[in-house]
Amino acid sequence: MNSVDTIELENRFCANNYSPLPVVLVQGEGVWATDENGTRYLDMMSAYSAVSHGHVHPRIRQAAVAQIDKISVVSRAFYSQPLGTFLEELSRVTGFSGALPMNSGAEAVETAIKAARRWGYRVKGIEANRAEIVVADNNFHGRTSTIVGFSSEPSYKADFGPFCDGFKQARFGDIASFRDAITERTCAVLIEPIQGEAGIRVPPAGFLRELRKLCDETNTLLILDEIQSGLGRTGKWFAFEHEEIRPDALILGKALGGGIMPVSAFVAGREILDQFDPGSHGSTFGGNPLAAAIGLEALKVLDEEGLIENSARLGDHLKSRLQGFNYPAIQEVRGRGLWVGIELNRPAKPYCEALLREGVLTRETHENVLRVAPPLCITLDELEWGLTCIERVFNQLR
Repeated sequence: MNSVDTIELENRFCANNYSPLPVVLVQGEGVWATDENGTRYLDMMSAYSAVSHGHVHPRIRQAAVAQIDKISVVSRAFYSQPLGTFLEELSRVTGFSGALPMNSGAEAVETAIKAARRWGYRVKGIEANRAEIVVADNNFHGRTSTIVGFSSEPSYKADFGPFCDGFKQARFGDIASFRDAITERTCAVLIEPIQGEAGIRVPPAGFLRELRKLCDETNTLLILDEIQSGLGRTGKWFAFEHEEIRPDALILGKALGGGIMPVSAFVAGREILDQFDPGSHGSTFGGNPLAAAIGLEALKVLDEEGLIENSARLGDHLKSRLQGFNYPAIQEVRGRGLWVGIELNRPAKPYCEALLREGVLTRETHENVLRVAPPLCITLDELEWGLTCIERVFNQLR
């Protein structure tokens, strides 16, 4: 089947909820993906950070195959290996005492919402069914009906209502706005330390420290969604480390699955996790042996192969090089580590299409922001090759 037939078949049977670029990818290795004609592309998107380790990382693949040959899914109705080992390593890396494993990032966010509300009622003493969670404008935490209900993006919400109550919005990066939004009914602030889908928006220096202090003063949980920003993407294990704070709970996903399968987790201390009891929350596939084996190896690879240090070192180079581009279309270059957004004064999709022709994979977000987020295993030579392609496209579209 050629690429035209493949694309036509997918379009015929798949819901039209994405607008893919016209390339059919059939194989991957490291930072490269190959189409069915044998053309190689430098992946500068990493599947929204899910492929931070690179495509088909040999150690992660080996861990998956070894576990598949044993057992893959048993449900949490029984104990299994290696879930305990995986969660122990996750606790070591994050500094929290435990976690609740799930599959997709959105499921982990839903878990965080339920945990925060139970904590609010049972620990903080909020009146029954009156708890509120404060979120940021331009947030992106997933696609469930609860989550899109507190989004400020109209296209995420159109004709999907009615939505849940219990959420209030504050302005991202504006501590006064959060102070005004928090009341005695607030159980948690749920926020991305760097907003991904909003265009790799980094808050002002000191904002997270001020937010941590505000949550302490008001007895409010600070829950950070690091599904995209965590696990080395910004040059540290977690984006909150750039401001030297600690959240009360953490939401992880994407890279936790090693680029192989969905693995996510809500990570917190026992006071929060112990609000769950048997029957109060669950997932058939959450924490299955295969996911646990992959997640465990994904964490080890990040640590042992120096991918986080590579993200910090090459991230500085990436941002510096892009900020040196002198093109009228570029309004701002922002980001941390190997996660940079180029904000344009025009639509970014034509740049993505031109980059595809040059052999580079990436996509736009919020119409006018071009993502640059390669796997964390990229080398300087590979990064420079990609930057040369980006510069060539900006010259073509000048």
